[in-house]
Amino acid sequence: MIEPMKVVVGVTIGKRAAAVIAIVSAMTSAVVADAQQATKVARVGVLRAGSMPDPLLETFRQRLVELGYTEGRDINIEVRWAEGRAERLPHLAVDLVRLKPDVIVAGGGGPLEAVSRATNTIPIVMPVSADPVRMGLAASLAHPGGNVTGLVALDDELAGKWIELLKEAIPRLSHVAVMQDSTYDTSQVKPLQVAAQSLGVNVQVLRVSHADDLKIAFAAAEKNRAEAVVIMSSALFFAQRANLVALAAKHRLPTIYHQQEFVIGSGGLMSYGPDFRDLFRSAAGYVDKILKGAKPGDLPIERPTKFELVINLKTAKALGLAVPQSMLQRTNQVIQ
Repeated sequence: MIEPMKVVVGVTIGKRAAAVIAIVSAMTSAVVADAQQATKVARVGVLRAGSMPDPLLETFRQRLVELGYTEGRDINIEVRWAEGRAERLPHLAVDLVRLKPDVIVAGGGGPLEAVSRATNTIPIVMPVSADPVRMGLAASLAHPGGNVTGLVALDDELAGKWIELLKEAIPRLSHVAVMQDSTYDTSQVKPLQVAAQSLGVNVQVLRVSHADDLKIAFAAAEKNRAEAVVIMSSALFFAQRANLVALAAKHRLPTIYHQQEFVIGSGGLMSYGPDFRDLFRSAAGYVDKILKGAKPGDLPIERPTKFELVINLKTAKALGLAVPQSMLQRTNQVIQ
């Protein structure tokens, strides 16, 4: 009688143990899964045409901190630098795509085009770009529809405004050299030429693709008796801003830039354009939304609403240029 009872008891205990083990196993798996999900580290790729230091990238990073991200804990930022060499961009873009990041940040014509050619599935955020619709990267600004979204800061009216401001500062102006990055969007050249023609100003377009071309371009501008220079928007030019300002001073050519960083801290004459720091802060907001599940094609591409004029009077004096008081009254920031 004892042996059968042992068998029955053994079977009963085995079923209960199995049930307990199953429950514990399920609970453990759920806890592990939740922990893995909670500790998932997002990966953000960034492609920059220039080199360090990069104040705009630091602004982007700081905004992510404000949004609750900590590098190394819940987000990793992988940056690739082209060092001003446009030919490196395609290789660097492919390198970033191989990392399978959750999102890639690429602004400007060169980096954006390189990344968009390397992937049509990974979300891409533009901190700044020319018209992405004209570039074939979005169906429309309101409904991009693809894997690209972000901000578009450059438009036709902005290009014409640079000529108008130079003409106001230099009433006798008749010949302007326009420095344009040949790896960037060239669509702004035409409206700039139209604006110049309406003001009786001749335009000489100087296309460059490498940092080494800048000296040659300024020498060409002086040789052709340019009275002022327009530096169009380009990540290459931003990376070379100190060099550009120095060349403008050397050739004594009044120059207008697309970003205030060329004037504030670098010594350029004047700038007109959006606040690029705000654009990079907004780009961090796009990244945040995408990491939280939003699709880039559903996020409208935004335009800046505020444009700022910055003038350096110290540089103007060194050039022998008297900036009209009417112009100074409209300036957002005057550097004495």
